Amino acid sequence: MRIALLTEGGYPYATGESRLWCDRLVRGLGPHEFDVYALARSARQEDGGLVDLPQQVRRVSTASLWGAGDDDRRLGRRERRFFAAHFGALAAGICAADETAGAAEFADGLYGLAELARHGGLTGVLRSETAVRILESACRAPGARRGVRAAGLPGHLAFADRVERALRPLSLDWYTEDALGEADLCHAASGGSAALPGLLAKRFFGTPLLVTEYGVQLRAQYLAASTAGVAAPVRALLAAFHGRLAAEIYRQAALLTPGNTHARRWQERCGADRAKLRTVYPGMAAGRFTEVSEDEEGADPATLVWVGRVEPAKDLIALLHAFAEVRREQPDARLRIVAVPTREPGADSYLAHCRALAAQLFPDEAADEYAVGDNPVSFEELGGPEAPGLADAYAGGVVVVLSSVVEGFPLTLVEAMLCARATVSTDVGAVVEVIGGTGLVVPPRNPRALADACLALLRDPERRRRLGAAARARALELFTVEQNLAAFRGIYLELLSHSPVRRRTADGVPFAHPAEASVPGHWTSRSASADDHAVSADA
Repeated sequence: MRIALLTEGGYPYATGESRLWCDRLVRGLGPHEFDVYALARSARQEDGGLVDLPQQVRRVSTASLWGAGDDDRRLGRRERRFFAAHFGALAAGICAADETAGAAEFADGLYGLAELARHGGLTGVLRSETAVRILESACRAPGARRGVRAAGLPGHLAFADRVERALRPLSLDWYTEDALGEADLCHAASGGSAALPGLLAKRFFGTPLLVTEYGVQLRAQYLAASTAGVAAPVRALLAAFHGRLAAEIYRQAALLTPGNTHARRWQERCGADRAKLRTVYPGMAAGRFTEVSEDEEGADPATLVWVGRVEPAKDLIALLHAFAEVRREQPDARLRIVAVPTREPGADSYLAHCRALAAQLFPDEAADEYAVGDNPVSFEELGGPEAPGLADAYAGGVVVVLSSVVEGFPLTLVEAMLCARATVSTDVGAVVEVIGGTGLVVPPRNPRALADACLALLRDPERRRRLGAAARARALELFTVEQNLAAFRGIYLELLSHSPVRRRTADGVPFAHPAEASVPGHWTSRSASADDHAVSADA
């Protein structure tokens, strides 16, 4: 089977969210061929290069969602009318308060623009004065959403710029018989722009579309718009656009595989058919954590461990205040903060703020005037001498803490569970689903509750060991690479079995070489044929 793997901001680039699980998927399903169609989010990501690809990756096509674009296509008279009609339908669908009518207009406009883009790019056209005027009319039309009516010219220009980037996949040269037309199945590694080429492949070639979302792209777009400093009418327009696009993707997909119940609820809220939803948990490589002992050998019995990217969503401020409460009750307690290296903007300043708060809450303590002071909170970097690997980081303590206020699928919790560590987590995202009763869960932004849960486990070694053993068993059952690969292997075959065969073999006959032909030896022999003939004659 030939799979078109569609990604945005991840695989096969060396950095990105989907890099690891996509790489495991491609390498684990070796008998299939993969064509990778990747969208880059930044120049830094493109400069980082690609990962080493296995031999089953037959082709890699890349495109950029950043930058101004270099298309200067000029439309003829008929094309201008065609563009005005379909971009007008798209804009009307975005602005419409009526959900049913708006969805139909949006889909009509989107596919019309896709047809026009097959004859040349639309990068410049989508930023043109004509597009802005059409958008302005849609915002002022009767029946438009209340939130978009206040948008002025700066808002229309800002929205047109963002929509052009999101729709840039329409203008790519991927929609030909020798590109996406050759695929038996399109597998989008996320929703949004990554799934847009799969949506068009279904439209143009009838190729089935599979969409996997471990972090809901629509939710990410909502959060990005709320923190980007854009005006309220522009946020309303962006929310409507991404909501319409997500709904159309969910409607056209043959199957949706959310990574957890949290993502599944988002998809259902956006109109996804429950019959198309099948939860597939992301797979973790469990082998590298098996050396960590369930008996807490080598671990400090009074040490808490936090592992992750240092960013405001992880709420290290609440964690430090909670640890101050822990220290009042248990003075020998320690906290190790192990930061995963990241280049995200603002990470260094947030880390500096956390260090300053730790120094303020916990002045360096010394036994006497001749000793060097020691802080009970240590800030370490993964890969450094204190924590050369993830297993070493988790093995250094007896309780792993997650203090996030926003979380999708908590991979750090799964890693801690594979290390047989008891956990204390905030009730966000898919935490409760992942933990399943093998750890303690407290409300987010509640340092007192976080401290009480940590103290309860620090004071009860037997309970820690029971929870840790149960956590490892649960993780090995649900969250391994093998489970993930088995699920997608079956899904690929299921979807292909319901799709018409379009690609023929060199002999001109589909399945001219059955699977049995690859097995050494003879399935039938002359003597066996003779015996069968004799049996038939006797009958």
